[in-house]
Amino acid sequence: MNINLIVIGKLKEDYLRNACAEYIKRLGRFCTFELHELDECRLSDNPSDKEIETALRKEAEQIKRYAKGMIVPMCIEGKQLTSTELSEKISDAGVNGQSTVTFIIGSSFGLDNEIKAMGDLKLSMSKMTFPHQLARVMLLEQIYRSFQIMSGGKYHK
Repeated sequence: MNINLIVIGKLKEDYLRNACAEYIKRLGRFCTFELHELDECRLSDNPSDKEIETALRKEAEQIKRYAKGMIVPMCIEGKQLTSTELSEKISDAGVNGQSTVTFIIGSSFGLDNEIKAMGDLKLSMSKMTFPHQLARVMLLEQIYRSFQIMSGGKYHK
C-alpha cells in the first residue's frame, strides 16, 4: 500500500516537524509513504475573494501533479469518520485494487472546488477548526492508527 500526503505549505515549528517525522517513521512498517509539500500562494494581508480563488486554482494545479489512486481531500464539509471507519476505507481501497491513497491538506483558505470534486472521499477531522500544521500531525497519527487497527496492533486500544 502507498500513502501520499499532499500539503500546501511547510511546517514552521520544530515540535510539529518532529511529530510528523515520528509518524512517518512508524508508517514505514506498513506502507510506502510520500510527502509532497507544495508552495502556498502568497496573498495580500486582506485578500479579496477573487485573489483567494486565483490562489486556490494555482495550488490545485500543483496538487493535480501528485494526486493519484484514491483521493481524499481534507475539507470542513467532508465526512467525519471514526478511526476504525478510516482504517476500513484504507483497507477497502487496497482490496478494490487501489494501491495508493492520497490525502490532501490545503492552505488556510482550503482547497479549490476542482480538487474537492476529484475526491473519492471528502474527509473532515472535526467540526472544530485546527491550524493546518497541527492537522497534518493529527492526520498522520490517524493514518498510523488505521494501519495498527488493520494489523491488530495494540496501539489502537
